Amino acid sequence: MTRTTWALLAVLLATSPAISYFKYRRQIFAPGTSGQHYAVVDEAVWQHALPNLDDLRLYAAGQEIPYARRTMWGSVRTEQKAVRVLQQGTVGGKTQFLLDMSSVSEYDRITLALGTKNYVAHARVEGQDDSHGKQWADLGTTTLFDLSEEKLGHNSTLQIPVSTYRYLRVTADGLVKTSDILGATAGIERAQEAVWRDLSSEPKQAQEGKDTVLTFALPENIPVERVMLAVEPAQGNFQREIEMQVSKGTTTGVGEITRIHMQRNGQKIDVEQTWLSVQTTSRGEFRAIVHNGDDAPLRITRARLQQYERRIYFDSDSVLPLGLYYGDDKLGAPVYDYAKLFQTDANAAQSQLGAEEVNAAYSGRPDERPWSERHPAILWGAILAAVAILGGIAVRSIKGAAS
Repeated sequence: MTRTTWALLAVLLATSPAISYFKYRRQIFAPGTSGQHYAVVDEAVWQHALPNLDDLRLYAAGQEIPYARRTMWGSVRTEQKAVRVLQQGTVGGKTQFLLDMSSVSEYDRITLALGTKNYVAHARVEGQDDSHGKQWADLGTTTLFDLSEEKLGHNSTLQIPVSTYRYLRVTADGLVKTSDILGATAGIERAQEAVWRDLSSEPKQAQEGKDTVLTFALPENIPVERVMLAVEPAQGNFQREIEMQVSKGTTTGVGEITRIHMQRNGQKIDVEQTWLSVQTTSRGEFRAIVHNGDDAPLRITRARLQQYERRIYFDSDSVLPLGLYYGDDKLGAPVYDYAKLFQTDANAAQSQLGAEEVNAAYSGRPDERPWSERHPAILWGAILAAVAILGGIAVRSIKGAAS
């Protein structure tokens, strides 16, 4: 065996897991059924595991159990294609046009390119396979709007049930003219809902000048991925900038929260978004700052920090007690066939994590430093002794030569 092979073997052995190398342990309480299960990572795990969770290991009766780790951030897949706009005209004082949907196999949204601003209009969508047919299916009505003057956003997307009609007929009221219809795209959005987990931190709320400041205290190394606010229902329409800061005033995200409930020209608009996505890892303090400008402060009744739920999936026979171990900063991510071939079971049962415990079997990794680094005093003593011996020999040699 070559020297290189020995070196690689030593590295592999040094980074292999062992129960005695983990500082912390959590018992996993399975629901008593066999098959696929999962446990959810909580703040205690984040605080004491490696930041990327690579040192998580499962053991049952001393045997390592393979697992797959998944972040439940959901997914959205939208395929948009341009569609032809046909027969633009006015019917009964309203703008009407057809959309040729032959290039899209199925769809649930149509985005219009409109050449107008500062308007509110209702658009009715109907479907039919024959553009000259008399029986059109009602697919619903969408409120289109552009509130640029009020700085309250816009919407030009028609949302309808999943459909496959060859043609769509759109009828909008007179605030959208035939000359405003510049084009359209259509597609379908297939979404898997994200799973969010609330972090256990209640904020302190204070007013700093015109700003409303929410200060959260969290243990270090906790990922924060969304701020969710609840604003008193009686609060009027608003659009406020919100800024995210970590310790020392470092800004990690800026966005807007909005509420629009109004009637405009007899048309109703209902839009509300009181959350903001953010990507950061806590450093002990997290601040959400709502910039109110010259308006009265928002009446915020609740504020939460959230993160995407991280799950540890595994198979269990419901017989052997199972433990989650972590806290080995020398360990790399595991490589399991189970994770490579993993398929989520929609009926996977959630297992609960017990309280965090110091691992009673913990002894720590053996000192892997070279002998010279582990015993510097002996090394330097040997060096000095060698220097002294060599010096003595040199002196005797010089005296012998002189005589």
